[in-house]
Amino acid sequence: MAAKEQFEEVEKKRKGNFWIWMVLSVIFRIVMIYFPNLNLSSRPEVSTPLTSIHRLAEGYWLKQSSMSPYAGSMYHGSPLLLSLLGPLTVKRIEGQPDHLLCSFAFVVADVLSALLIRAVGQNLQRAYYQNLRLLKVNLSKNSEFFPAGDIASLVYLWNPFTIVACVGLSTSPIENLAIVLTLYGASKGQVPLAAFGFVVATHLSLYPIILIIPVVLLLGNGLDAPPRKLFLQRSSSRVVVGPSRDSCSQQEEVINQSEVPNGFSLRPVMYFLLWVSLFSVYLLLLCGVSLKQFGGLWEMFRSTYGFILTVQDLSPNIGVLWYLFAEVFEFFRDFYLIVFHINILFMITPLAVRLRHRPLFLAFMLLSISAMLKSYPSVGDSALYLSFMGLFVYELVDLEFSFFLFCGYIGISLLSPVMHNLWIWRGTGNANFYFANAMAYACFQIVLVVESVSTMLNHDRKLRKLSAVKLS
Repeated sequence: MAAKEQFEEVEKKRKGNFWIWMVLSVIFRIVMIYFPNLNLSSRPEVSTPLTSIHRLAEGYWLKQSSMSPYAGSMYHGSPLLLSLLGPLTVKRIEGQPDHLLCSFAFVVADVLSALLIRAVGQNLQRAYYQNLRLLKVNLSKNSEFFPAGDIASLVYLWNPFTIVACVGLSTSPIENLAIVLTLYGASKGQVPLAAFGFVVATHLSLYPIILIIPVVLLLGNGLDAPPRKLFLQRSSSRVVVGPSRDSCSQQEEVINQSEVPNGFSLRPVMYFLLWVSLFSVYLLLLCGVSLKQFGGLWEMFRSTYGFILTVQDLSPNIGVLWYLFAEVFEFFRDFYLIVFHINILFMITPLAVRLRHRPLFLAFMLLSISAMLKSYPSVGDSALYLSFMGLFVYELVDLEFSFFLFCGYIGISLLSPVMHNLWIWRGTGNANFYFANAMAYACFQIVLVVESVSTMLNHDRKLRKLSAVKLS
C-alpha cells in the first residue's frame, strides 16, 4: 500500500513538472517574440519560399488587390492558408512587434502539437508494456518515471529548431500540427481525424503523402509492437512436467489466443480512404471557390505542387538541391529532378516491409528522409522528426554515435549562419562554404536514419532472444 502511494506521489509530481516546463516554453517563446532585431524570418534555415510569412503577406495583399495571389512567383502556399493567416498579417497593434497575432497563432500550434505528441507517446508506451507482459519479458522500468510521451513533447517544445521556426514566423508549425494530428488520429483509431490531418498536411506541403503507408499500418495493425511471430510462438502450448500427489502429471500452459495481436484489419483502412476522398473533394471545392477569379485549381496546382516538384526557386536553404540545380546543365535538369524525387519513393517499400510491425517508427523514418531530400527543407522539418525520436528513447538507448550526432547538429546549427554571412554579406566566401555546411547536415541526417533503423532492429532481436529463453 505504501509503495502504491509512493508511486502515485511520484506520478503526480512528474505531471506537475511537465506542465511547468510547458508553461515555461510558452513564456520563452513570447519573450523571444518581443526580443528586438532577431530577424529570424529572413534566415534561409528558417523560412523557405513555401513557409515564409512575408511571402504569405504578399500573396494576401495581391488577393485583396483583386490579383492572383500567385502572380509574380512570390507566394506558393495554400489559398486556404491565405484565408486563415492572411488577415493576421495585416493587423497591427501600436507599439507591438509586426505580425504579433501570427506569432501567437504559431505558439498555439506548437503547444497543440506537443500535447498530441504526448498523447501518442502515452498510447505507444502503454501498448509497449502490454506487449512485454504478454511476452513475459522483463526490461528496465525506468521509463515508468520518465514516460516517452513527456520526453518527446518537451523535446519538441524546447528544441531550438522548433523555437526559431515559431519565432521566425515560419508556417512550419501549422504543417507540423497537421502531420501530428494525422498520426494521433491513426494511433487512437479515430479515422476521420486521421483522414482530415492527412489531407491538410498533404495539401500544405505535398511530402506528407508518403505517410499514407504508416497511417494504413497503424489503422490496420495497431500501434508498434514486437514482430507478431513472437506472440504466435508464445501462444503455442508447451508441456511442463510437475509432481502431483499420486503421479507425475502433465500441465499445459497456453497463452490466451485473444492476447495475440490480430492480423491486418481492412475495414478501418477502407473507412480512411473514404474519408480522405471526402475531405479532398471538400478541400478542392474550397480552393476552387477561393481561386475562381484567378485561374482556378490549375493555377494552384502549377504554383504549389508544380513549384515543389520542379525546384524553380534556387535561393539557398539547408538542403542540397538548390546548389545542384544551380550548377547542373539545363539538358540534364529533368533527369535529376526524376532521380531525386523517385529516390524518396524507392526508400518507402523496403522500410515499410522491414518495419511493418512498427508503423510509428516507420513514420519517424519517413519524416527524417523527407526532411533531408525535400526541395525546400527548413529547421521546422527537423524539429518534428527529432521530437518523434523521443517517442523511442528507450528502444534507441543503445544508439551508436549519439554523442557524435548531438555535437554534429549543434555544430551545423552554429556554422550555418556564419557561412551564410561570409558568403552573402562579407563577401569573403562563396556558395561552396554554405553548401558544404548543408552537405554535412545531410550526412548527419543519413547517419541518424541508418543508426536508428539498425538500433530498432537490434532491439527486436533482443526481445526475440529473451522470449526464446522464456520458452526454453
